[in-house]
Amino acid sequence: MTDQGDASGDEKSTGKGSLGRMASAFKRNRETRDANRKARRMAQDEADARESAEVAKEAAAEARESAESFALRLVNQFERLREERQEQLAAPEPVTAPKAVSRTDVPYGVELSAQWAWRFLVIVAAGYLIVRALGFLSIVAVPLVIALLIAALVSPVVNGLARVGMKRSISALFVVIGVLAGVIAMLSFAGTQVANGFNDLAGQTVKALDEIRDWLINGPFHASETQIDTWLNTVQTTLEDWAAAYAANPFSRVSEVGGVALDVFAGLFIVLFSTYFFCAEGERIWSWLVRLAPRAARSRMDSSGRVAWVSLTQFTRATVIVAAVDAVGIMIIAAALQVPFVVAIGVLVFLSSFVPLIGATVAGAVAVLVALVSQGPVTALLMLGGVILVQQLEAHGLQPFLLGRWVRVHPLGVILAVATGIVLGGVAGALVAVPLVAALNAVANHLTAAPAVSAASTPGLQPPPRPVNGPTFPPPSSPGAGNV
Repeated sequence: MTDQGDASGDEKSTGKGSLGRMASAFKRNRETRDANRKARRMAQDEADARESAEVAKEAAAEARESAESFALRLVNQFERLREERQEQLAAPEPVTAPKAVSRTDVPYGVELSAQWAWRFLVIVAAGYLIVRALGFLSIVAVPLVIALLIAALVSPVVNGLARVGMKRSISALFVVIGVLAGVIAMLSFAGTQVANGFNDLAGQTVKALDEIRDWLINGPFHASETQIDTWLNTVQTTLEDWAAAYAANPFSRVSEVGGVALDVFAGLFIVLFSTYFFCAEGERIWSWLVRLAPRAARSRMDSSGRVAWVSLTQFTRATVIVAAVDAVGIMIIAAALQVPFVVAIGVLVFLSSFVPLIGATVAGAVAVLVALVSQGPVTALLMLGGVILVQQLEAHGLQPFLLGRWVRVHPLGVILAVATGIVLGGVAGALVAVPLVAALNAVANHLTAAPAVSAASTPGLQPPPRPVNGPTFPPPSSPGAGNV
């Protein structure tokens, strides 16, 4: 019993000692943590204090620099004011002779006018050289322009045949042959009618001249027979002189006629072949032309060409429709008034309507003259009224509706273009003047409306999208036609 009691007492004392050691260990750990925390806080406070001292030091340095710069500015300003004051108090310099006028002393208006003047002279000289070159090569240039107009007119037919599965070269050949056959048939029919009725018209012409002679004598003019005979003798003498000159040198006249016939044949040949290739290979031709331009200008050239082609296409289609309406209207009026050569007058009106203003006027005058010779002055006046009515309906109704916004050229521009074309190229110049002006007007509007784009900043600029039912020449560029 005594041994067991001692053993239990020893165990109790041992447990109490262990608990005491654990408690002291926990206490020492807590004190260590508290000491470490205090040390870290003190280190952080010291770092904050050092950072605040550096910030205060930088602020003091900045304030010192600002004060120094302000003082320096004040000193410089004071020195500048003192120098200006000394210059004002100094004696004036003696007056010297004026110096020679330099380039910078030329008035701005004179310098600007001079710059525009020499540029204008260069442009006029270049235009003059181009016109002279085209005049020298008129036998090639005029057929090319006519072929371009025909291609613009028949391109929808070629596109339609190509869409149904026919090769483009075959469809272009069929269209060219059809156009040639139509023109030959129209001219042949009109020529046959004129040839059949020429003898009757000659007799009616003699009768009409006698009536005009009687009207001049007995009418409001009261012309004498001597005056009328003098006029007739003058006309007869002129004709006789012309016949004598022709008979004196017939070979020159024959050579002239042969030269004209050769030029006409060559021009017809060029028109046919150019029209065929424009319709069949317009894409390749336009791609080649665009690649000739500088790389920076290719996109603008391509878009301008497409706009010009749309304008040219609209112009040719509208002109054909207007010419057909004029021809049909004047033929109906001539048939109603029983004027001879109805079909011939219609063909003449249709062909002459391609020359704006002047062509329709000449064709109407021929129709009125035929009515005067065949039916008398009353019928001629009715025919004149009918021609004027048809032309007014065409000018104020059809043309504004058909041409629209693509071919919007002022009437004054049309008159000046036709007059300039007649002066430079005769009938051929008058024929191509208005389409050329319409295309140039469309291109100018396109280039002025387009934003100014730098080629360096946009090297991959693409042309604007083509409109629906747009042109086929210049056609849209294809993968095999080059990067236009």
